[in-house]
Amino acid sequence: MIDIEHLQGWVGRSETVTDQITPFQPNALAATLNRDDQFATGSDLLPLWHWLHFLKIFRLDEAGYDGHPALGGFLPPVPLPRRMWAGSRLKFLAPLKVGEVVTKTSTVTRVDHKAGRSGDLVFVTVRHVYDERIEEEHDIVYRDVAAPDAPVAVPVAAPDVCDFSRDVVPDPVLLFRYSALTFNGHRIHYDQPFCTGTEGYPGLVVHGPLLATLLLDGLRRHLPDAVVTEFEFRAMAPVFDTDRFAVQGAAVEGGYRLWIRRGDGALAMDAKAVLA
Repeated sequence: MIDIEHLQGWVGRSETVTDQITPFQPNALAATLNRDDQFATGSDLLPLWHWLHFLKIFRLDEAGYDGHPALGGFLPPVPLPRRMWAGSRLKFLAPLKVGEVVTKTSTVTRVDHKAGRSGDLVFVTVRHVYDERIEEEHDIVYRDVAAPDAPVAVPVAAPDVCDFSRDVVPDPVLLFRYSALTFNGHRIHYDQPFCTGTEGYPGLVVHGPLLATLLLDGLRRHLPDAVVTEFEFRAMAPVFDTDRFAVQGAAVEGGYRLWIRRGDGALAMDAKAVLA
């Protein structure tokens, strides 16, 4: 039973984190994405790469069964075992720079309950502001483990026509390195027996924020001088390390529609980037 009124008591709760934008993280991510970028003091941080900083550090004995931090604290204690990054909406007002000390202020703005095909769903929206230079709304979805006989949603097909396409092989090393860079202990990204046994997935799960980062990386490879002012994405279907996927995009009015096309043709992530 979900006591949504109790959970909505967390709306308005806020926390502030200060961090220094150091060069190791962006240089390590660039190498992980097979890029030759070099970041030093004064360099602009690329859009979405702020996710490498302001990380929640918690003791190992404070982790839950899945490697995530145990429930409680700033986020509402939703009593559902699976937590996923459902999507985000961001505005890039000015770049963060390597070497700067930046303050991130996070506020819980919404908590909603819905009944899905596989059971209860709780959506939590958190607004993050980074020194008034990046504004971000982050959607988190909590859900129960689906019953074996629960109906399976049929994925939407990805678009057939694109202006660029780049294949990505999601091998375990890529997933491990991204987990390490973001201090993400969630076992679905690196623990094969946990994924296929305890959680019942066909393979390791590719991180949602990694997919979003790859979308803007694909756009940057297609248009090296593009300036992204807004970006939004929505996770549509999971991506696993059992098959390659494609980062694709097509020009639309005001920018680009971007998406992840799974190996089976399903639309795994849908996004839009607004360009200056």
